Amino acid sequence: MIRAERLAVVVMIAAAAGGCSRLGLSDRPRFSSSSAPATYEPLTPAPTAPVTQGTLQPLTPPPPGAVPADPNTAVAALPATPGPSAPAAVDAAKAPTIGRAELLGGWRLASGSDNCQLFMNLTSWAGGYRAISKGCTSPELQKISAWDLQGKQVTLKGSDGSTVATLVGAGGERFSGRTAGSQAITLSR
Repeated sequence: MIRAERLAVVVMIAAAAGGCSRLGLSDRPRFSSSSAPATYEPLTPAPTAPVTQGTLQPLTPPPPGAVPADPNTAVAALPATPGPSAPAAVDAAKAPTIGRAELLGGWRLASGSDNCQLFMNLTSWAGGYRAISKGCTSPELQKISAWDLQGKQVTLKGSDGSTVATLVGAGGERFSGRTAGSQAITLSR
């Protein structure tokens, strides 16, 4: 009989403890789907250093024909003085295979002293799909209005259907090539 009484006491204590935690009266955090949020002690904020002030050195423009450096990616070496027959930075035969969907969206376009944006979508347009450059100072890059993909080669075109630039994949989300005027050009994200 004593054994049954002890068992009854243990069951009652377990039920009472379970009820307390169900009502939120327990110190343990709850992991349930109820709508009542658990409360926790606030954290001590991390100390911050004071803001300092100073002067910056003036920017120097890159030399003509140089591709602006991107601190987030490695830049392929390109010839400093490209000629009409200068090789592209990436061999088209060794370039990765790409699909049209991988080209959609916004890109950073760099060529000469230009560092601007290019947006590409799948709306049919003169000789390919719609593209638009934004913030470019070069008249050559400003006229980009279409793009097309033939094999591994991306062609940027003007509204008259003329080729503005041809590029191939250089690894990751990066493309390198030449403009129609033999200027080095890169697209990157």
